[in-house]
Amino acid sequence: MTATPFAPAIKPFSASSDDFVTYTTARHWIGGHWRDPISNTAVQDVINPRFGKVIAQVKMGAADDVDAAVQAGAAAARDWGQWPIRDRAHVLYRLRELMLKNLDELAWLLSHENGKVFGEAKAEVEKGIECVEYGCSLPNLAAGNQLEVSRGVACELAYVPLGVVAGVTPFNFPMMVPLWMLPQALVGGNSFVLKPSERVPLSTLRLAELLAQAGLPAGVFNMVQGGREVVEALCDHPDIKALGFVGSTKVAKAVYGRASANGMRALCLGGAKNHLIVVPDADLQVTAENIVASFTGCAGQRCMAASVLLAVGDVDHILAAVRDRAAKITVGKDLGPVTTAAARERINRYIDQAEKAGAKVTLDGRTSGAGANDAGGYWVGPTIIEGVTPEMAAAREEIFGPVLSVIRVPNLDKAIEIENASPYGNASSIYTSSGDLARRVIDRVEAGMCGVNIGVPVPREPFGFGGWNDSCFGHGNITGWDGYRFWTRQRKLTSKWALQRDQNWMS
Repeated sequence: MTATPFAPAIKPFSASSDDFVTYTTARHWIGGHWRDPISNTAVQDVINPRFGKVIAQVKMGAADDVDAAVQAGAAAARDWGQWPIRDRAHVLYRLRELMLKNLDELAWLLSHENGKVFGEAKAEVEKGIECVEYGCSLPNLAAGNQLEVSRGVACELAYVPLGVVAGVTPFNFPMMVPLWMLPQALVGGNSFVLKPSERVPLSTLRLAELLAQAGLPAGVFNMVQGGREVVEALCDHPDIKALGFVGSTKVAKAVYGRASANGMRALCLGGAKNHLIVVPDADLQVTAENIVASFTGCAGQRCMAASVLLAVGDVDHILAAVRDRAAKITVGKDLGPVTTAAARERINRYIDQAEKAGAKVTLDGRTSGAGANDAGGYWVGPTIIEGVTPEMAAAREEIFGPVLSVIRVPNLDKAIEIENASPYGNASSIYTSSGDLARRVIDRVEAGMCGVNIGVPVPREPFGFGGWNDSCFGHGNITGWDGYRFWTRQRKLTSKWALQRDQNWMS
């Protein structure tokens, strides 16, 4: 199996500023070609949330398109799985170079379809490149182990491709999350079917062509556009052997149940309600900067964003510094929009409800974002709600916006009690100058990813990303070494080539 020369069909994205531009229609990528849906005629608008205007359209697929992608993947996987693992990784080396070469273009495209400010969009692409780099290292990490377990008897371990695998990715990280999955799955020898979010399908158009330009054989990577019907078809297809999913908890749980019921290996990451704990000895400047970055970054639309601040004891000076710093954020320049009008309305509704329940809005993003909304975008400014109680919806439910709910507690035990009462278990952080206190807190909180003086404790490669409880359905992490093991299966070989004079139970 050899890669054929590739001539790009998708034009580079022309924008180099926030000024509005349109882009190409999103279609399926199957067998190395752009294709229209087989039977579905539905078309959905792709909205630039900064302006609330249509940037492109996406042609929605159906089950027959999924089947075509799986068939193309199955045909390609037979040969791709026979490539030496180093040759498979070399494709990722070339992909890395192409992504670096086109870094600004990819970042502007991501910014326009998702709404992130350019710096955040560029950071997302760079994180995606880091995931690709980890995939490049897998030939050294995935070397099969062999051990002489008895005289003349050897046991050997190898990681074998599953065949056709699939991933469903969310709107908030259109470039990074697909690259959580693709490097390990492809280097593992599988073919891959991606279903990107129909809200943000444009970045992955360029990713598909960059993979082809990097030398990935046709059919090894396929992409089907669409919504729920496509997700359900992926869960039901008998030839898909593993499925990765990132999205809301409600959908993650449903996808995990459906895929697992069909005998498919599944790992589905859901939502979060992340708690930050701050104590009086926390460093003022570090804590204030970090908390604001955590709850406002990417407009709060990330599963690792701070959502609840548990204020232990007398920390008024820290809360004041957080408010002051958040108030200096300029909406539109430092903070991008949320992705839809419905998201803006939902976020504002949570703020309204908390205020009506007796909480105090000490920094009001409903007003600081109002002027930008007049221009047509979906804006919510940084918002801090103090006097929140654990029973309020703002304290319990995932808001997914730049909103921080502050709950005052008398001691650490109460803070940990509130943290652990949440059904989610994605992330938790403690702000303190005491190493002993930090360790004691981290050992007790119900969260899969923890931070000390870090509000977005995302593990960097080679460490895996994944939460606990209702933030994750399935076993293990979706990135790092766990990711490689998820997309492969172990083959164990026990062999004996020489007869031995002495005997034991293995003889």
